[in-house]
Amino acid sequence: MKSKLLIFSFLLAVGFANAQTATEILAKAQNQAKIENKNVFVIFHASWCGWCKKMEKNMDDPKVKAYFDSNYIKTFITVQERAEKKNLETPGGDLINEKFGGKNQGLPFWVILDANGNVLEDSKVNGENIGGPASEDEVVNLISKLEKTTKNEKVNSENIKEVFILKKK
Repeated sequence: MKSKLLIFSFLLAVGFANAQTATEILAKAQNQAKIENKNVFVIFHASWCGWCKKMEKNMDDPKVKAYFDSNYIKTFITVQERAEKKNLETPGGDLINEKFGGKNQGLPFWVILDANGNVLEDSKVNGENIGGPASEDEVVNLISKLEKTTKNEKVNSENIKEVFILKKK
């Protein structure tokens, strides 16, 4: 029993030691953005966050995936996990989230950075986080932010609306 606990503790420690920090994740994304002439789309999310999963799913929808892939290096930083899943958090993620204005904003919170790490846009509208945009107004705000940060393929507003606006059943 002691040997199993010792092995488990060792593997857990190795996992933490090998986990990339938020700073390392951002640096890697920024380097890739420089190489590919893109901006960086950073999403702060958590495993329990349904809106986070919805936004990620929407960004990967075939109708808009090529647009996002053409213009952004998508990067995910895990924050605000529950106690039993704290090990999933990106080391230093909460500090980076706070640095970009995401403290107490809820999840998902996202920022669009240039390749040098300068904030171009974030998920706040009038000081409120739109998070995973789903209403028509939220999606129109998303489109406006995308238009300002697009470097390559132009935004297809109709496709973004079709994918992101939550349909009433």
